[in-house]
Amino acid sequence: MSQNESSSHPIFVLLVDDEPSQLEMTQLGLRSDGNDLTIITASSARQALDLIHAKPFDCIVSDYVMPGMNGLELTERIQALDNTIPVVVMTGYPSMESAIRTLKNGVVDFLIKPVKMDQLAVVIERTMRERALFVENLLLKEEMKGKQRIVELNLELQEKIRELEVANLILRRLDQPSSSRDLFETLVNLCGEVTSCDEAHFCVIDQEIRKPAVISSYYGKERGEAPDGRFLYMEILNTMAEEGIPILVKGEGGNETVIAAPLKIRSSLFGAIVLKTGNGNGQIAERDLYYLNFLLEKASSSIENLALYENLYENLFSILYAFVETLEARDSYTKQHSARVTGYAEAMAKTLCRSEEEIAILHVAGYLHDIGKIGIPDHILLKPGKLTEEEFEVIKKHPVIGSNIVGHFDMWTKEQSVIRHHHERWDGRGYPEGLSKGKIPYLARIISVADVYDALTSDRSYRKKMPVERALTIIKENSGTQFDPEIVDAFLTMFDRGEMVSMESPQGGIFPEEAPASLPQ
Repeated sequence: MSQNESSSHPIFVLLVDDEPSQLEMTQLGLRSDGNDLTIITASSARQALDLIHAKPFDCIVSDYVMPGMNGLELTERIQALDNTIPVVVMTGYPSMESAIRTLKNGVVDFLIKPVKMDQLAVVIERTMRERALFVENLLLKEEMKGKQRIVELNLELQEKIRELEVANLILRRLDQPSSSRDLFETLVNLCGEVTSCDEAHFCVIDQEIRKPAVISSYYGKERGEAPDGRFLYMEILNTMAEEGIPILVKGEGGNETVIAAPLKIRSSLFGAIVLKTGNGNGQIAERDLYYLNFLLEKASSSIENLALYENLYENLFSILYAFVETLEARDSYTKQHSARVTGYAEAMAKTLCRSEEEIAILHVAGYLHDIGKIGIPDHILLKPGKLTEEEFEVIKKHPVIGSNIVGHFDMWTKEQSVIRHHHERWDGRGYPEGLSKGKIPYLARIISVADVYDALTSDRSYRKKMPVERALTIIKENSGTQFDPEIVDAFLTMFDRGEMVSMESPQGGIFPEEAPASLPQ
Protein backbone atom coordinates (compact mmCIF):
# COMPACT_ATOMS: atom_id res chain seq x y z
CA MET A 1 0.00 0.00 0.00
CA SER A 2 1.18 3.58 -0.57
CA GLN A 3 2.31 5.72 2.36
CA ASN A 4 -0.68 8.07 1.99
CA GLU A 5 -3.18 5.23 1.98
CA SER A 6 -1.62 3.49 4.99
CA SER A 7 -1.36 6.69 7.07
CA SER A 8 -4.93 7.81 6.34
CA HIS A 9 -6.48 4.46 7.00
CA PRO A 10 -4.55 1.59 8.68
CA ILE A 11 -5.32 -1.72 6.99
CA PHE A 12 -6.52 -4.49 9.28
CA VAL A 13 -6.07 -8.02 7.92
CA LEU A 14 -7.51 -11.11 9.62
CA LEU A 15 -5.62 -14.40 8.99
CA VAL A 16 -7.68 -17.55 9.60
CA ASP A 17 -6.01 -21.00 9.66
CA ASP A 18 -6.43 -24.02 11.98
CA GLU A 19 -2.73 -24.95 11.61
CA PRO A 20 -0.68 -22.86 14.12
CA SER A 21 2.59 -23.30 12.18
CA GLN A 22 1.02 -22.13 8.90
CA LEU A 23 -0.67 -19.22 10.68
CA GLU A 24 2.58 -18.10 12.29
CA MET A 25 4.58 -18.50 9.07
CA THR A 26 2.07 -16.45 7.05
CA GLN A 27 1.91 -13.76 9.73
CA LEU A 28 5.69 -13.44 9.94
CA GLY A 29 6.02 -13.47 6.16
CA LEU A 30 3.59 -10.60 5.71
CA ARG A 31 5.16 -8.54 8.48
CA SER A 32 8.64 -9.02 7.04
CA ASP A 33 7.45 -7.80 3.63
CA GLY A 34 7.79 -4.15 4.71
CA ASN A 35 4.10 -3.27 4.32
CA ASP A 36 1.91 -1.36 6.78
CA LEU A 37 -0.58 -4.10 7.50
CA THR A 38 -2.03 -4.67 10.96
CA ILE A 39 -2.39 -8.44 11.18
CA ILE A 40 -4.69 -10.29 13.59
CA THR A 41 -4.98 -14.08 13.64
CA ALA A 42 -7.73 -16.60 14.32
CA SER A 43 -7.29 -20.36 14.64
CA SER A 44 -10.86 -21.24 13.60
CA ALA A 45 -13.78 -19.85 11.62
CA ARG A 46 -15.82 -19.44 14.82
CA GLN A 47 -13.09 -17.34 16.44
CA ALA A 48 -12.85 -15.31 13.23
CA LEU A 49 -16.57 -14.49 13.30
CA ASP A 50 -16.30 -13.36 16.92
CA LEU A 51 -13.46 -11.00 15.99
CA ILE A 52 -15.37 -9.66 12.95
CA HIS A 53 -18.40 -8.91 15.18
CA ALA A 54 -16.13 -7.06 17.60
CA LYS A 55 -14.20 -4.86 15.14
CA PRO A 56 -14.07 -3.99 11.43
CA PHE A 57 -11.55 -5.63 9.09
CA ASP A 58 -10.43 -4.52 5.65
CA CYS A 59 -9.52 -7.98 4.33
CA ILE A 60 -9.88 -11.63 5.39
CA VAL A 61 -7.35 -14.32 4.34
CA SER A 62 -8.68 -17.78 5.20
CA ASP A 63 -7.67 -21.41 4.75
CA TYR A 64 -10.27 -23.44 2.80
CA VAL A 65 -10.20 -26.72 4.73
CA MET A 66 -10.89 -26.23 8.45
CA PRO A 67 -12.79 -28.36 10.98
CA GLY A 68 -16.30 -27.28 11.92
CA MET A 69 -16.68 -24.50 9.36
CA ASN A 70 -14.63 -24.30 6.14
CA GLY A 71 -13.43 -21.21 4.34
CA LEU A 72 -16.42 -21.05 1.98
CA GLU A 73 -18.95 -21.24 4.84
CA LEU A 74 -17.01 -18.53 6.66
CA THR A 75 -17.11 -16.35 3.52
CA GLU A 76 -20.89 -16.75 3.26
CA ARG A 77 -21.30 -15.70 6.93
CA ILE A 78 -19.03 -12.69 6.35
CA GLN A 79 -20.96 -11.68 3.22
CA ALA A 80 -24.18 -11.79 5.23
CA LEU A 81 -22.65 -9.37 7.76
CA ASP A 82 -20.89 -7.04 5.30
CA ASN A 83 -20.61 -7.77 1.60
CA THR A 84 -17.87 -5.16 1.16
CA ILE A 85 -15.26 -7.16 3.12
CA PRO A 86 -13.07 -9.05 0.60
CA VAL A 87 -12.10 -12.66 1.35
CA VAL A 88 -9.06 -14.46 -0.07
CA VAL A 89 -9.10 -18.28 0.25
CA MET A 90 -5.98 -20.50 0.27
CA THR A 91 -5.99 -24.25 -0.28
CA GLY A 92 -3.51 -27.08 -0.82
CA TYR A 93 -6.06 -29.24 -2.66
CA PRO A 94 -7.42 -27.29 -5.64
CA SER A 95 -10.30 -28.60 -7.70
CA MET A 96 -12.59 -27.10 -10.31
CA GLU A 97 -15.64 -27.62 -8.11
CA SER A 98 -14.17 -25.81 -5.11
CA ALA A 99 -12.68 -23.04 -7.29
CA ILE A 100 -15.90 -22.22 -9.12
CA ARG A 101 -17.97 -22.47 -5.95
CA THR A 102 -15.75 -20.09 -4.00
CA LEU A 103 -15.32 -17.55 -6.78
CA LYS A 104 -19.09 -17.43 -7.23
CA ASN A 105 -19.78 -16.98 -3.51
CA GLY A 106 -17.98 -13.80 -2.59
CA VAL A 107 -14.34 -14.92 -2.63
CA VAL A 108 -12.23 -12.36 -4.50
CA ASP A 109 -9.16 -14.57 -5.00
CA PHE A 110 -8.29 -18.27 -4.76
CA LEU A 111 -4.63 -19.15 -4.05
CA ILE A 112 -2.96 -22.55 -4.20
CA LYS A 113 -0.63 -23.55 -1.35
CA PRO A 114 2.24 -23.18 -0.78
CA VAL A 115 1.63 -19.45 -1.20
CA LYS A 116 4.64 -17.17 -1.56
CA MET A 117 4.51 -14.24 0.85
CA ASP A 118 5.28 -11.65 -1.83
CA GLN A 119 2.43 -13.13 -3.88
CA LEU A 120 0.03 -12.90 -0.93
CA ALA A 121 1.07 -9.32 -0.22
CA VAL A 122 0.39 -8.37 -3.84
CA VAL A 123 -3.02 -10.08 -3.68
CA ILE A 124 -3.94 -8.17 -0.51
CA GLU A 125 -2.83 -4.89 -2.09
CA ARG A 126 -4.83 -5.59 -5.22
CA THR A 127 -7.80 -6.70 -3.15
CA MET A 128 -7.79 -3.45 -1.19
CA ARG A 129 -7.75 -1.47 -4.42
CA GLU A 130 -10.64 -3.55 -5.72
CA ARG A 131 -12.51 -3.09 -2.45
CA ALA A 132 -12.17 0.69 -2.75
CA LEU A 133 -13.52 0.49 -6.27
CA PHE A 134 -16.29 -1.82 -5.15
CA VAL A 135 -17.44 0.55 -2.41
CA GLU A 136 -17.26 3.42 -4.86
CA ASN A 137 -19.35 1.45 -7.34
CA LEU A 138 -21.98 0.88 -4.68
CA LEU A 139 -22.21 4.63 -4.23
CA LEU A 140 -22.00 5.44 -7.94
CA LYS A 141 -23.76 2.40 -9.41
CA GLU A 142 -25.77 4.58 -11.79
CA GLU A 143 -22.63 5.64 -13.64
CA MET A 144 -21.20 3.75 -16.58
CA LYS A 145 -17.86 3.04 -14.92
CA GLY A 146 -19.66 0.79 -12.45
CA LYS A 147 -20.89 -1.37 -15.31
CA GLN A 148 -17.48 -1.42 -16.91
CA ARG A 149 -15.86 -2.58 -13.66
CA ILE A 150 -18.32 -5.45 -13.45
CA VAL A 151 -17.34 -6.50 -16.96
CA GLU A 152 -13.66 -6.36 -16.02
CA LEU A 153 -14.23 -8.39 -12.87
CA ASN A 154 -16.13 -11.00 -14.86
CA LEU A 155 -13.23 -11.24 -17.31
CA GLU A 156 -10.79 -11.58 -14.42
CA LEU A 157 -13.01 -14.27 -12.92
CA GLN A 158 -13.10 -16.16 -16.21
CA GLU A 159 -9.31 -15.94 -16.50
CA LYS A 160 -8.87 -17.13 -12.91
CA ILE A 161 -11.19 -20.08 -13.55
CA ARG A 162 -9.26 -20.89 -16.72
CA GLU A 163 -5.98 -20.87 -14.77
CA LEU A 164 -7.48 -23.16 -12.15
CA GLU A 165 -8.80 -25.49 -14.84
CA VAL A 166 -5.34 -25.79 -16.37
CA ALA A 167 -3.66 -26.22 -12.97
CA ASN A 168 -6.14 -28.93 -12.04
CA LEU A 169 -5.63 -30.66 -15.41
CA ILE A 170 -1.85 -30.65 -14.97
CA LEU A 171 -2.00 -31.98 -11.41
CA ARG A 172 -4.49 -34.70 -12.33
CA ARG A 173 -2.67 -35.88 -15.46
CA LEU A 174 0.79 -35.91 -13.85
CA ASP A 175 -0.58 -38.08 -11.07
CA GLN A 176 -1.70 -40.84 -13.48
CA PRO A 177 1.48 -42.25 -15.13
CA SER A 178 2.81 -45.47 -13.64
CA SER A 179 6.20 -45.41 -15.39
CA SER A 180 8.83 -42.88 -16.41
CA ARG A 181 8.08 -43.41 -20.10
CA ASP A 182 4.37 -42.69 -19.57
CA LEU A 183 5.24 -39.61 -17.53
CA PHE A 184 7.46 -38.14 -20.27
CA GLU A 185 4.75 -38.76 -22.89
CA THR A 186 2.19 -37.11 -20.62
CA LEU A 187 4.48 -34.13 -20.15
CA VAL A 188 4.83 -33.28 -23.85
CA ASN A 189 1.15 -33.96 -24.55
CA LEU A 190 0.19 -31.56 -21.75
CA CYS A 191 2.39 -28.91 -23.34
CA GLY A 192 0.37 -29.34 -26.53
CA GLU A 193 -2.91 -29.05 -24.62
CA VAL A 194 -2.25 -26.06 -22.35
CA THR A 195 -0.04 -23.89 -24.59
CA SER A 196 -0.31 -22.68 -28.19
CA CYS A 197 2.80 -24.55 -29.34
CA ASP A 198 2.96 -26.54 -32.58
CA GLU A 199 5.66 -28.86 -31.23
CA ALA A 200 6.82 -29.92 -27.77
CA HIS A 201 9.89 -32.04 -27.01
CA PHE A 202 11.20 -33.41 -23.72
CA CYS A 203 14.95 -34.03 -23.50
CA VAL A 204 17.17 -35.42 -20.79
CA ILE A 205 20.59 -33.83 -20.49
CA ASP A 206 23.74 -35.77 -19.64
CA GLN A 207 25.26 -34.22 -16.52
CA GLU A 208 28.84 -34.87 -17.62
CA ILE A 209 28.88 -33.68 -21.22
CA ARG A 210 25.65 -31.64 -21.15
CA LYS A 211 24.47 -33.46 -24.24
CA PRO A 212 20.66 -33.48 -24.69
CA ALA A 213 18.76 -36.56 -25.88
CA VAL A 214 15.14 -36.35 -27.08
CA ILE A 215 12.92 -38.76 -25.12
CA SER A 216 9.37 -37.77 -26.08
CA SER A 217 7.80 -35.46 -28.65
CA TYR A 218 4.41 -33.93 -29.41
CA TYR A 219 3.41 -32.64 -32.84
CA GLY A 220 0.26 -30.65 -33.51
CA LYS A 221 -2.50 -32.26 -35.55
CA GLU A 222 -1.96 -29.96 -38.53
CA ARG A 223 1.67 -31.01 -38.87
CA GLY A 224 0.88 -34.59 -39.83
CA GLU A 225 3.70 -37.11 -39.61
CA ALA A 226 6.60 -36.43 -37.24
CA PRO A 227 10.05 -35.65 -38.72
CA ASP A 228 12.58 -38.39 -39.33
CA GLY A 229 14.21 -38.08 -35.92
CA ARG A 230 16.45 -35.08 -36.60
CA PHE A 231 16.21 -32.46 -33.88
CA LEU A 232 16.85 -28.88 -35.00
CA TYR A 233 17.25 -27.06 -31.68
CA MET A 234 20.43 -28.52 -30.20
CA GLU A 235 22.23 -25.16 -30.15
CA ILE A 236 19.41 -23.58 -28.16
CA LEU A 237 19.42 -26.52 -25.75
CA ASN A 238 23.18 -26.35 -25.30
CA THR A 239 22.94 -22.63 -24.48
CA MET A 240 20.14 -23.27 -22.00
CA ALA A 241 22.12 -26.10 -20.36
CA GLU A 242 25.15 -23.85 -19.97
CA GLU A 243 23.23 -20.89 -18.53
CA GLY A 244 20.58 -22.87 -16.64
CA ILE A 245 17.76 -20.44 -17.55
CA PRO A 246 14.98 -20.46 -20.17
CA ILE A 247 16.05 -19.40 -23.67
CA LEU A 248 13.64 -17.84 -26.20
CA VAL A 249 14.64 -17.44 -29.84
CA LYS A 250 12.60 -15.78 -32.60
CA GLY A 251 13.02 -16.97 -36.17
CA GLU A 252 13.67 -14.75 -39.15
CA GLY A 253 10.64 -12.67 -40.08
CA GLY A 254 8.99 -13.46 -36.76
CA ASN A 255 7.29 -16.53 -38.17
CA GLU A 256 8.69 -18.96 -35.63
CA THR A 257 9.43 -18.86 -31.93
CA VAL A 258 11.33 -21.49 -29.96
CA ILE A 259 11.65 -21.62 -26.19
CA ALA A 260 13.77 -24.07 -24.19
CA ALA A 261 13.05 -24.25 -20.46
CA PRO A 262 15.11 -26.29 -17.96
CA LEU A 263 13.61 -29.01 -15.78
CA LYS A 264 15.55 -29.25 -12.55
CA ILE A 265 15.41 -31.86 -9.79
CA ARG A 266 16.80 -30.68 -6.45
CA SER A 267 18.42 -27.70 -8.18
CA SER A 268 20.31 -29.97 -10.63
CA LEU A 269 19.59 -29.86 -14.35
CA PHE A 270 17.80 -33.05 -15.41
CA GLY A 271 16.26 -32.17 -18.75
CA ALA A 272 14.38 -29.57 -20.73
CA ILE A 273 11.14 -28.84 -22.52
CA VAL A 274 11.38 -27.26 -25.96
CA LEU A 275 8.31 -25.54 -27.43
CA LYS A 276 8.02 -24.29 -31.01
CA THR A 277 5.29 -22.23 -32.58
CA GLY A 278 5.01 -21.26 -36.22
CA ASN A 279 1.52 -19.77 -36.24
CA GLY A 280 2.62 -16.47 -37.78
CA ASN A 281 2.52 -14.48 -34.54
CA GLY A 282 6.18 -15.14 -33.85
CA GLN A 283 5.54 -15.12 -30.11
CA ILE A 284 4.56 -17.48 -27.32
CA ALA A 285 1.96 -15.85 -25.10
CA GLU A 286 2.84 -14.79 -21.56
CA ARG A 287 0.12 -17.12 -20.30
CA ASP A 288 1.85 -20.01 -22.10
CA LEU A 289 5.04 -19.26 -20.18
CA TYR A 290 3.11 -19.26 -16.91
CA TYR A 291 1.56 -22.66 -17.69
CA LEU A 292 4.93 -24.03 -18.84
CA ASN A 293 6.60 -22.92 -15.60
CA PHE A 294 3.83 -24.48 -13.49
CA LEU A 295 4.04 -27.69 -15.53
CA LEU A 296 7.82 -27.94 -15.11
CA GLU A 297 7.61 -27.39 -11.34
CA LYS A 298 5.03 -30.14 -10.89
CA ALA A 299 6.73 -32.49 -13.37
CA SER A 300 9.99 -32.18 -11.44
CA SER A 301 8.36 -33.52 -8.29
CA SER A 302 6.50 -36.24 -10.20
CA ILE A 303 9.66 -37.44 -11.98
CA GLU A 304 11.63 -37.56 -8.73
CA ASN A 305 8.88 -39.37 -6.83
CA LEU A 306 8.31 -41.87 -9.64
CA ALA A 307 12.03 -42.58 -9.96
CA LEU A 308 12.31 -43.16 -6.23
CA TYR A 309 9.24 -45.40 -6.27
CA GLU A 310 10.44 -47.45 -9.23
CA ASN A 311 13.87 -47.90 -7.64
CA LEU A 312 12.35 -48.82 -4.26
CA TYR A 313 9.85 -51.18 -5.88
CA GLU A 314 12.47 -53.05 -7.88
CA ASN A 315 14.90 -53.22 -4.95
CA LEU A 316 12.28 -54.59 -2.58
CA PHE A 317 11.13 -57.15 -5.11
CA SER A 318 14.73 -58.20 -5.71
CA ILE A 319 15.27 -58.70 -1.98
CA LEU A 320 12.09 -60.74 -1.56
CA TYR A 321 12.77 -62.78 -4.67
CA ALA A 322 16.22 -63.54 -3.25
CA PHE A 323 14.35 -65.09 -0.31
CA VAL A 324 12.32 -67.18 -2.75
CA GLU A 325 15.50 -68.33 -4.50
CA THR A 326 16.98 -69.24 -1.11
CA LEU A 327 13.84 -71.20 -0.30
CA GLU A 328 13.86 -73.05 -3.64
CA ALA A 329 17.58 -73.77 -3.25
CA ARG A 330 16.71 -75.71 -0.09
CA ASP A 331 14.51 -78.01 -2.17
CA SER A 332 15.83 -78.80 -5.65
CA TYR A 333 12.50 -80.44 -6.50
CA THR A 334 10.63 -77.12 -6.39
CA LYS A 335 13.16 -75.02 -8.32
CA GLN A 336 11.37 -72.39 -10.46
CA HIS A 337 8.00 -73.40 -9.02
CA SER A 338 7.17 -69.75 -8.25
CA ALA A 339 8.08 -68.63 -11.78
CA ARG A 340 5.88 -71.30 -13.36
CA VAL A 341 2.94 -70.52 -11.06
CA THR A 342 3.27 -66.85 -11.97
CA GLY A 343 3.26 -67.65 -15.68
CA TYR A 344 0.17 -69.86 -15.42
CA ALA A 345 -1.65 -67.29 -13.26
CA GLU A 346 -0.92 -64.36 -15.59
CA ALA A 347 -2.01 -66.40 -18.62
CA MET A 348 -5.30 -67.31 -16.92
CA ALA A 349 -5.88 -63.68 -15.92
CA LYS A 350 -5.51 -62.59 -19.55
CA THR A 351 -7.92 -65.31 -20.69
CA LEU A 352 -10.37 -64.09 -18.04
CA CYS A 353 -9.93 -60.50 -19.34
CA ARG A 354 -8.62 -59.16 -16.05
CA SER A 355 -7.11 -55.66 -15.90
CA GLU A 356 -3.45 -54.75 -16.31
CA GLU A 357 -3.38 -53.77 -12.64
CA GLU A 358 -4.61 -57.23 -11.58
CA ILE A 359 -2.03 -58.94 -13.81
CA ALA A 360 0.68 -56.81 -12.19
CA ILE A 361 -0.58 -57.88 -8.75
CA LEU A 362 -0.43 -61.52 -9.83
CA HIS A 363 3.14 -61.01 -11.04
CA VAL A 364 4.29 -60.06 -7.54
CA ALA A 365 1.98 -62.40 -5.62
CA GLY A 366 2.83 -65.33 -7.89
CA TYR A 367 6.57 -65.08 -7.33
CA LEU A 368 6.13 -64.52 -3.58
CA HIS A 369 3.15 -66.79 -2.82
CA ASP A 370 5.31 -69.40 -1.02
CA ILE A 371 7.77 -66.98 0.61
CA GLY A 372 6.29 -67.91 4.00
CA LYS A 373 7.85 -71.38 3.70
CA ILE A 374 11.16 -69.77 4.61
CA GLY A 375 9.84 -69.97 8.18
CA ILE A 376 9.09 -73.72 8.00
CA PRO A 377 11.77 -76.06 9.45
CA ASP A 378 13.66 -78.22 6.91
CA HIS A 379 12.71 -81.49 8.59
CA ILE A 380 9.06 -80.71 7.82
CA LEU A 381 9.40 -78.85 4.52
CA LEU A 382 11.72 -81.46 2.97
CA LYS A 383 10.25 -84.57 4.59
CA PRO A 384 10.12 -87.32 1.91
CA GLY A 385 7.17 -89.14 3.44
CA LYS A 386 3.66 -88.23 4.51
CA LEU A 387 3.37 -85.46 7.07
CA THR A 388 1.86 -86.06 10.47
CA GLU A 389 -1.15 -84.05 11.53
CA GLU A 390 1.06 -81.84 13.73
CA GLU A 391 3.55 -81.30 10.90
CA PHE A 392 0.77 -80.38 8.49
CA GLU A 393 -0.47 -77.74 10.96
CA VAL A 394 3.00 -76.20 10.83
CA ILE A 395 2.98 -76.21 7.00
CA LYS A 396 -0.41 -74.49 7.04
CA LYS A 397 1.18 -71.45 8.69
CA HIS A 398 3.19 -70.48 5.60
CA PRO A 399 0.47 -68.32 3.92
CA VAL A 400 0.18 -66.23 7.11
CA ILE A 401 3.96 -66.00 7.48
CA GLY A 402 4.30 -64.91 3.84
CA SER A 403 1.47 -62.41 4.20
CA ASN A 404 3.13 -60.89 7.26
CA ILE A 405 6.49 -60.61 5.47
CA VAL A 406 4.96 -58.78 2.50
CA GLY A 407 2.71 -56.78 4.83
CA HIS A 408 5.72 -54.84 6.07
CA PHE A 409 5.70 -53.05 2.71
CA ASP A 410 2.64 -50.80 2.49
CA MET A 411 2.73 -50.74 -1.33
CA TRP A 412 1.68 -54.42 -1.57
CA THR A 413 -1.57 -54.64 0.40
CA LYS A 414 -3.47 -56.38 -2.40
CA GLU A 415 -0.60 -58.79 -3.07
CA GLN A 416 -0.53 -59.52 0.66
CA SER A 417 -4.18 -60.63 0.59
CA VAL A 418 -3.55 -62.94 -2.40
CA ILE A 419 -0.59 -64.58 -0.66
CA ARG A 420 -2.55 -65.04 2.56
CA HIS A 421 -5.52 -66.75 0.92
CA HIS A 422 -4.05 -68.81 -1.93
CA HIS A 423 -4.76 -72.03 0.01
CA GLU A 424 -8.44 -71.27 0.70
CA ARG A 425 -10.97 -73.63 -0.91
CA TRP A 426 -14.17 -72.87 -2.79
CA ASP A 427 -16.10 -75.06 -0.33
CA GLY A 428 -14.66 -73.30 2.74
CA ARG A 429 -12.43 -76.16 3.89
CA GLY A 430 -9.12 -74.42 3.14
CA TYR A 431 -6.76 -72.40 5.32
CA PRO A 432 -5.85 -70.16 7.06
CA GLU A 433 -9.35 -68.66 7.56
CA GLY A 434 -11.71 -71.16 5.91
CA LEU A 435 -13.11 -68.60 3.46
CA SER A 436 -15.49 -69.85 0.77
CA LYS A 437 -16.66 -68.85 -2.71
CA GLY A 438 -16.82 -65.10 -3.30
CA LYS A 439 -15.23 -64.28 0.06
CA ILE A 440 -11.91 -65.58 -1.28
CA PRO A 441 -9.99 -62.83 -3.14
CA TYR A 442 -10.45 -63.43 -6.87
CA LEU A 443 -6.75 -63.36 -7.68
CA ALA A 444 -6.04 -65.83 -4.87
CA ARG A 445 -8.45 -68.25 -6.59
CA ILE A 446 -6.38 -67.94 -9.77
CA ILE A 447 -3.11 -68.59 -7.90
CA SER A 448 -4.73 -71.63 -6.24
CA VAL A 449 -5.40 -73.38 -9.56
CA ALA A 450 -1.95 -72.52 -10.95
CA ASP A 451 -0.24 -73.62 -7.72
CA VAL A 452 -1.94 -77.01 -7.55
CA TYR A 453 -1.40 -77.73 -11.25
CA ASP A 454 2.32 -77.02 -11.02
CA ALA A 455 2.60 -79.06 -7.83
CA LEU A 456 0.94 -82.05 -9.54
CA THR A 457 3.10 -81.84 -12.68
CA SER A 458 6.43 -81.28 -10.87
CA ASP A 459 8.75 -83.69 -9.07
CA ARG A 460 8.50 -83.40 -5.30
CA SER A 461 10.56 -84.88 -2.48
CA TYR A 462 7.69 -87.22 -1.61
CA ARG A 463 6.58 -88.24 -5.15
CA LYS A 464 7.27 -88.07 -8.87
CA LYS A 465 5.36 -85.68 -11.13
CA MET A 466 2.03 -86.76 -12.61
CA PRO A 467 1.20 -86.87 -16.33
CA VAL A 468 -0.46 -83.69 -17.52
CA GLU A 469 -3.68 -85.54 -18.41
CA ARG A 470 -3.99 -86.92 -14.87
CA ALA A 471 -3.35 -83.47 -13.36
CA LEU A 472 -6.05 -81.93 -15.56
CA THR A 473 -8.49 -84.63 -14.48
CA ILE A 474 -7.83 -83.84 -10.82
CA ILE A 475 -8.27 -80.12 -11.42
CA LYS A 476 -11.56 -80.76 -13.23
CA GLU A 477 -12.84 -83.16 -10.55
CA ASN A 478 -12.21 -80.54 -7.86
CA SER A 479 -14.03 -77.75 -9.71
CA GLY A 480 -16.74 -76.43 -7.42
CA THR A 481 -15.17 -77.97 -4.30
CA GLN A 482 -11.55 -76.84 -4.10
CA PHE A 483 -11.53 -74.45 -7.04
CA ASP A 484 -13.66 -71.67 -8.50
CA PRO A 485 -15.50 -73.30 -11.47
CA GLU A 486 -15.11 -70.18 -13.64
CA ILE A 487 -11.33 -70.21 -13.25
CA VAL A 488 -11.12 -73.97 -13.86
CA ASP A 489 -13.10 -73.52 -17.09
CA ALA A 490 -10.67 -70.81 -18.24
CA PHE A 491 -7.70 -73.02 -17.32
CA LEU A 492 -9.04 -76.02 -19.26
CA THR A 493 -9.96 -73.80 -22.21
CA MET A 494 -6.34 -72.69 -22.44
CA PHE A 495 -5.26 -76.33 -22.65
CA ASP A 496 -7.82 -77.03 -25.35
CA ARG A 497 -6.35 -74.15 -27.35
CA GLY A 498 -2.82 -75.46 -26.83
CA GLU A 499 -1.74 -72.31 -24.99
CA MET A 500 -0.50 -74.06 -21.85
CA VAL A 501 1.53 -76.65 -23.75
CA SER A 502 3.92 -74.03 -25.13
CA MET A 503 4.29 -72.51 -21.69
CA GLU A 504 5.41 -75.80 -20.14
CA SER A 505 8.46 -76.12 -22.39
CA PRO A 506 11.71 -75.19 -20.60
CA GLN A 507 12.85 -73.66 -23.89
CA GLY A 508 9.62 -71.74 -24.39
CA GLY A 509 11.18 -68.53 -23.14
CA ILE A 510 8.52 -67.76 -20.55
CA PHE A 511 10.23 -69.77 -17.79
CA PRO A 512 13.98 -69.11 -18.06
CA GLU A 513 16.41 -70.84 -15.73
CA GLU A 514 17.31 -67.57 -14.09
CA ALA A 515 15.02 -65.19 -12.20
CA PRO A 516 13.27 -62.44 -14.22
CA ALA A 517 15.51 -59.48 -14.82
CA SER A 518 12.96 -56.79 -14.02
CA LEU A 519 9.36 -56.02 -13.26
CA PRO A 520 7.00 -54.85 -16.00
CA GLN A 521 6.61 -51.11 -15.94
